[in-house]
Amino acid sequence: MPRISLHDLVVEFPFQPYKCQEDYMNKVIECLQKKVNGILESPTGTGKTLCLLCSTLAWQEHFKDSISARKIAERLKGVELFPNRTMSSWGNSTTDGEASAYTDVPKIIYASRTHSQLSQVISELKNTSYRPRMCVLGSREQLCIHPEVMKQESSHGKIYMCKAKVAAHSCHFYNNVEEKSTDKDLASNILDIEDLVQTGNKHRVCPYYLARTLKQQADIIFMPYNYLLDTKSRRAHNIDLKGTVVIFDEAHNVERMCEESASFDLTPHDLASGIDAINLVLEEQAKIIQSSDPHENSMESTGSGLNLQLENIAKIKRTLLQLESAIDAVELPDSGNGITKEGRFIFDLFAEAQITFKKKAELLESLEQIIQFLGGGTRKMFNNTIGLQKLQDIIQTVFNMEPEDDKSSFVVGQMMSKYYRVHIHQDTSQQRQKQRVDLWSSAVAKKQGKTLSYWCFSPGYSMQELVRQGLRTIILTSGTLFPLTSFTMEMQIPFPISLENPHVIDKHQIWVGIVPKGPDGVLLSSAYERRFTVEYMSSLGKTIGNIARVVPHGLLVFFPSYPVLDKSLEHWRDHGFSSRIEDVKPMFVEPKGKRNFTEVMDAYYEKNICNKSNGAMFLAVCRGKASEGLDFADVNGRGVIITGLPFPPRMDPRVVLKMQFLDEMRAKHGSQTQYLSGQEWYRQQASRAVNQAVGRVIRHRHDYGAIFLCDHRFMQSDTRAQLPSWLRPHITVYDSFGHVIRDVSQFFRIAHKIMPAPSSRSLQRTIDIGKPSCHVSLSPGSFTSLKANNLDAHVPSLKRKLSGYDDGALSVVIDGTARVCVEYEQMLSTSLKKPVGLLDALEQTEKRNGEEESSVGGKKAAPLSALLLQHQKRLVSDHKGGRKKIKIVNKHGSEMVACLNQSSSSSSSRAALYMVSVKQTLSQSSYEVFMQTMQCYKAEDDFHAISSQLVSLFTEDPNKYTLLREFYQFVRPHHKKQFDELCHLVTGKGCGYKPEHELLREEKYPRAGTAVPGTSRHGEMATKVTLSSGSADQLDTELHLNNGGMYLSRTHASEGQFLLSNLKSGQVQLNHVKKKMNQKNPKKVEERCALKAECMKQSYPHSGPQERHQQFLSAYLTKVKKSLGQDKYQRFSTALSMYKKMDNYPAMVSEIADLFTENPEDYHLLRQFYKFIRPHHKHTFNQMFKDLTGMSCSDAEQKEEERDFITTASSNSIAEQSGAKEKSIEKQQM
Repeated sequence: MPRISLHDLVVEFPFQPYKCQEDYMNKVIECLQKKVNGILESPTGTGKTLCLLCSTLAWQEHFKDSISARKIAERLKGVELFPNRTMSSWGNSTTDGEASAYTDVPKIIYASRTHSQLSQVISELKNTSYRPRMCVLGSREQLCIHPEVMKQESSHGKIYMCKAKVAAHSCHFYNNVEEKSTDKDLASNILDIEDLVQTGNKHRVCPYYLARTLKQQADIIFMPYNYLLDTKSRRAHNIDLKGTVVIFDEAHNVERMCEESASFDLTPHDLASGIDAINLVLEEQAKIIQSSDPHENSMESTGSGLNLQLENIAKIKRTLLQLESAIDAVELPDSGNGITKEGRFIFDLFAEAQITFKKKAELLESLEQIIQFLGGGTRKMFNNTIGLQKLQDIIQTVFNMEPEDDKSSFVVGQMMSKYYRVHIHQDTSQQRQKQRVDLWSSAVAKKQGKTLSYWCFSPGYSMQELVRQGLRTIILTSGTLFPLTSFTMEMQIPFPISLENPHVIDKHQIWVGIVPKGPDGVLLSSAYERRFTVEYMSSLGKTIGNIARVVPHGLLVFFPSYPVLDKSLEHWRDHGFSSRIEDVKPMFVEPKGKRNFTEVMDAYYEKNICNKSNGAMFLAVCRGKASEGLDFADVNGRGVIITGLPFPPRMDPRVVLKMQFLDEMRAKHGSQTQYLSGQEWYRQQASRAVNQAVGRVIRHRHDYGAIFLCDHRFMQSDTRAQLPSWLRPHITVYDSFGHVIRDVSQFFRIAHKIMPAPSSRSLQRTIDIGKPSCHVSLSPGSFTSLKANNLDAHVPSLKRKLSGYDDGALSVVIDGTARVCVEYEQMLSTSLKKPVGLLDALEQTEKRNGEEESSVGGKKAAPLSALLLQHQKRLVSDHKGGRKKIKIVNKHGSEMVACLNQSSSSSSSRAALYMVSVKQTLSQSSYEVFMQTMQCYKAEDDFHAISSQLVSLFTEDPNKYTLLREFYQFVRPHHKKQFDELCHLVTGKGCGYKPEHELLREEKYPRAGTAVPGTSRHGEMATKVTLSSGSADQLDTELHLNNGGMYLSRTHASEGQFLLSNLKSGQVQLNHVKKKMNQKNPKKVEERCALKAECMKQSYPHSGPQERHQQFLSAYLTKVKKSLGQDKYQRFSTALSMYKKMDNYPAMVSEIADLFTENPEDYHLLRQFYKFIRPHHKHTFNQMFKDLTGMSCSDAEQKEEERDFITTASSNSIAEQSGAKEKSIEKQQM
């Protein structure tokens, strides 16, 4: 590697650095040597991460050399050890004369906003020649691998269960930490969060405590910067900052994080939750005292594990009630805007509840004991400690600054007023305070309380707190810190060294245009009064559609906020803009939650790297997950559209108070200072969000792209002045939209000719979802295998040891109705594996594989995007106002081109999208009938029955025709032709039937002679693109974005008339049956019993009750044997026999649950096993089944009986009609 001399030390760099990179490293080393703070801005894509790592690690090694040189000089007493190299060249001993031991070498703390950003930094570290001792800190949420702790829903539950197990030495992962921490491989390797978890699983050692142990000897420590800025987190992770070098990467977020870490909102629900938890402790302690011998038991509760007197626990409750009353006693104005007071008011308010500096320590200790008591993993009582934990954090925040001996608490309050404001307003949260009446208090809580907000408006408060810890140097760096003067002023600590770096790219690599008008001449403005007008949204849709035609590969579109994004998508869908845009590029929408984010991003990346694709479009919001930290290099981001200025919500109380605070600070210090005004800060927030978004395009020296600023307000000089300095010289303002298209087309033609093609090396994407990330790779055969978690991790009532746990697990749940584990298996070379994941609608051996819809040849079908799905999910969730229940793995494409030859996962995604569309379209009762119909078809292969139900469900409204045709993917091969004819007769369009669709996979691809598409003759994965045929030729592009389905054009079929007439003639009876079964309140229990008896009679018409029961058991065992196979059936039989002999329920249920939950289609067999359970175990088994499926065994049985009755009635109706028609024909012939 090249060796560069900077400031008398040698830096090893992976390549010859550019001048701006040398300047950057010079400034970093200067900060370190002079022990001063620095603020360094360098555009995204200039390699600042690599420069930071190489320069700081080179300085650290030089520092160690200086200590070595001093020790050698002391021993040699002035004699040179090497004549050709003087002792002084080993290190400057005058820089840090106080450093006399290697323990004095400053540690480097590298902090960024998220763990995904840290993973990228650690990946860069692996590319250098430096191999320091390192560690990365994370939370238990990310690092814990203990099965029981992972089952806890809340982070607080995980924390206290972990602490309890560690204290009791019952965690075998923790018990191995001390031994494994000295392992050289673990201590010397460079590990990110994902590597740490994999290492923990491999060596059976706790990653969380292993990281904390490695921290003691580490040269460089990586952590999210809230671990540093939040005093509570810093204490919890035992981070010693004395003498350290702290680097804040992506520091444009530091201002906000400093303020948020020192602020809180205390809601009535928080107080009510804390009081309820105290009540539980009081009740339990009272029971213990009453049941104990008064001569042997004092008021001490040591026997229960809680070293608190009952009187002291009652005092804590009284304190919380007094705090609640003090907050409620504050009078609010009639305007409803709340009331704001100086920061010192918080001390007066807490004093009314006897919470002061003097009593703080005692109260915190008592709360900690109660939280541990309630949060213990072995305690079966209610253990919701979130409210108490929040109260504990709030007390630590308020009383963080201890008064000195010569200062009173009043003086501390005066100091807090410099940074804080207290805001009290009516509670508007969704969580309401419950009315409580208990034996300890007869008072009934009010229906609506008040929220106490304690907001810090000066990031300098947290930064000064850091400096007081004895830091050596603080370095703030980012690509968007402009303007540096105001930024440093807000930090309120000195930054003697600063840098504003230019970019490393040339003029021909960047195109920037301000587009004030759309192609129709309408002014583009996302201002509040115009953002939701029909004219603006239509013009914006036309603008994006035209730009998409000239930008190759990936195109990013950033909106100011989610409401603007939602409203625009809704308008585009209703007025046809969506379909026209998707004719050019499929659209993917940034999900709000974390769970779907990885799948959406992977689908977007896959579409862009596909050689035969025109790329894709990703719609996101400024300040969202996609606008920061993600890498859209090369083809993943050739263009970015900014649709407006993302100003903060102007009427939000916190925004209003922040602006007032800044105006007051500026007035106090005079206009000659560099303090921002409130209005300047307001504009700066929007410009920094824009600058972060545009930084997604240019990611390295040889990257290129175009930036479209589609808002007329970018024409204003003060707005343009807020854009990055490296960007401003390239800006062009356009009066005509046609000139925009002309110039950008010319730009990409030139760039494509003169710029080198992107590297074809393996491309990995790490997404911040709080779990190990998925990867997309271009290398053949390197597909990541993701398997579903073991059942025990999701079913709280099923307690057994986890085996074979796969950390890369992915569970897919669709609204709790069908729980599906979709497995993405590696496609082996010559063996034909069972396809998995088509929502278990068909038997494994009869599923239509993805190759049927994406075989080689033919025109490529436009893929189904995430647009409608994500949009409707968000609207439904917002309308309900509750938790999102839909969680899907979304690959965004009913026929997504299998660029990496993963057709099985593509089919799975298409099926998942279809199920969500059906769920959103049908009513709850109709959806239940639909699910029962699918299960019945799977079990009985009755095509007439399922056809009658589908026609009944999907032909009432022509808008549902698409859902009927899309069901073609679930139809078994020998029914496909018949179903295609039926759809053509009912809807006027077929399903794209071809004769080869009637072949099973084994028939289409025999083991000898023909290789499965996607593999070579030798079994290696083929890299060619698999295109769709059949349906692709008949795709109606004007309507392909209709509720997740496709409209397929086809000529009339010649068969199917008889089936259709039967369906129509039997419709009256079917509707009667359906209406009867959909009644919400059955009159009598006897009716259900009669229904059950009727179903049993129809199933076993020639048997009595006892014989029918025996026949049922025999039929059940036959189904089990058929479903499980001979080997697993033997396990089932053994478990059942042992249960009969030994009555060992835990051993039996672990085996049975493991057998019947491997495939979700076997859940009904698990439910039916309830009949084998002995009476004293039925309740436990029923609870386990309810945890797993969301309904009890009896409810599931009732639904199955109703389904069977409907199916039987449907079949009988069709049979009767068929018989009547045959008799009529015979009469006519006679």
